[in-house]
Amino acid sequence: MKKILSGNEAIARGAMESGVRFASAYPGTPSTEILETIAREFPEIHAEWTPNEKVALEVAAGASYAGARALAAMKHVGVNVAADPLMTLPYTLIRGGLVLVSADDPELFSSQNEQDNRNYARFAKIPMLEPSSSEEAKDFVKTAYRLSEEFSTPVMLRTTTRISHSKGIVELEEPEDPPRASLERHPVEWVMLPANARIRHPVVEERLNRLKDYSNSSEYNVMEINDASLGIIASGAAYQYAKEAFPDASFLKLGLSYPLPDVLVREFAAKVKELWVVEELDPFIERQVKELGIDCHGKDRIPMCGELNPDIVKKAISGSVNTGSSSLKLPARPPNMCPGCPHRGMLWALKKNKCFIAGDIGCYTLGFLPPLDAIDTCLCMGAGINHAHGMSKVLDGGKKKIAAVIGDSTFFHSGMTGLLNLAYNKGIALVVILDNRTTAMTGAQDHPGTGIALDGSKNIEIDLEALVKALGIDWVKRVDPYDVDTTRQKVKEALEQEGPAVIISSAPCVLLPSRRVSGVPLKVDSDKCTGCKVCLGIGCPSIEFKDKKAIILDTCTGCGICKAICPFDAIGGDV
Repeated sequence: MKKILSGNEAIARGAMESGVRFASAYPGTPSTEILETIAREFPEIHAEWTPNEKVALEVAAGASYAGARALAAMKHVGVNVAADPLMTLPYTLIRGGLVLVSADDPELFSSQNEQDNRNYARFAKIPMLEPSSSEEAKDFVKTAYRLSEEFSTPVMLRTTTRISHSKGIVELEEPEDPPRASLERHPVEWVMLPANARIRHPVVEERLNRLKDYSNSSEYNVMEINDASLGIIASGAAYQYAKEAFPDASFLKLGLSYPLPDVLVREFAAKVKELWVVEELDPFIERQVKELGIDCHGKDRIPMCGELNPDIVKKAISGSVNTGSSSLKLPARPPNMCPGCPHRGMLWALKKNKCFIAGDIGCYTLGFLPPLDAIDTCLCMGAGINHAHGMSKVLDGGKKKIAAVIGDSTFFHSGMTGLLNLAYNKGIALVVILDNRTTAMTGAQDHPGTGIALDGSKNIEIDLEALVKALGIDWVKRVDPYDVDTTRQKVKEALEQEGPAVIISSAPCVLLPSRRVSGVPLKVDSDKCTGCKVCLGIGCPSIEFKDKKAIILDTCTGCGICKAICPFDAIGGDV
């Protein structure tokens, strides 16, 4: 039986066919749909959202130690969070297969950087598979589990946005039935005290040599000899781009791209006149090829930054582009917070109190864009609170108007330790937790504060206010961000405190069924509207300006924020 699946859906299918019993993740584009598909279609697999990626990898490792096949999925920057356990896991005994799916994001479609996570495989000294289609995505998952158990190592499956989200035909197969979980004790292989780790490090190095031999004979590393005047080494999506650009060229297609199959590379290089390495982002393969003493082209002509496509590859290698390619330039459409988003009310209140606003990762990061211009820093998950604390400690005069905004899901992910530090070290910043009851930017997934598990079942619901107080914060207030005047006043009170202060901005995401906005579009009384443009300052996409007057579109959700800030009472529901 065949089915059309996205790469992420195919990975989920591969997990089921591999007999996986445990899957964990923190949602992050482009990897999110892997766990959602597992939870929706394969209930025999225990699947859970975890507070962050470090937890996801560690609980998957626990399931693996118990002999079950386990999967942890995350986007590329999530591996940074999981890097602590990842670097030591290869030293340990892997019983049930353990696969880490890392979804990279060339072109930064939804990410804060463009890091190339192939480097993590080499850094951790673990094998890495790179599928170039949905069919391979499913098959490579199954191969990854066999590799993991044969070599007792974690295995990385690296995808990119294009592989994760594009669709292809996949051959469906029956699931395997691996051994069931059991409890064993292996303290020398699992307790990584220095004495044990010293013993295990040579095991890692010896394994890497065996994996290199395996890579040289792997069925997933294939030579396609055609026109020998041009030879291209490629993996993943880059192989598809190069194949489309040069269908008659010779290829060394790498499915198991680390360890690099050195013997195969030498053999291929000897067969072709001109050798190129086509890859997205870093010259990961190119550097290794050159370390073998083999001359090749690559990043001397192919861009280091951004996503590739057949035209870019064609132009880099031959100097021309594919005929018939469209030169149509579509107008830019920058992202924006949704009409009725509760974050607007809080960001407006902070701006009116002249706050410097340290931001974080989430929908509210879009408040950086004009006309709100309300986010002053954004580095990584959880950094905003720490930015605010560090600034407040070094600025003269003590109490400053410095605030940090962080979403509820991000707070559970990595904001709690920052808030604890703020309290412990007597910081004086204001922290605003934007509690919209979901992980909104990645598609409205649940988290420990919603009380709903990945399978939809009721679970423990963390009390944010009690948690904040337990972390040492005495001044804690909860506000409704749609009540603009009260929100602005509470922000003012918070900034006057002698110690740290926290405001919990409570309103569900406007896209959730539980949203509290009316859903009735507001209207502008053109006789009262003076064209002052104050309403435009919140950046709502439902407000336009035409003929020197504000106009509210039918996409308005009736949240009332523009009505509350209009100085001329020109906005209402029955105008």
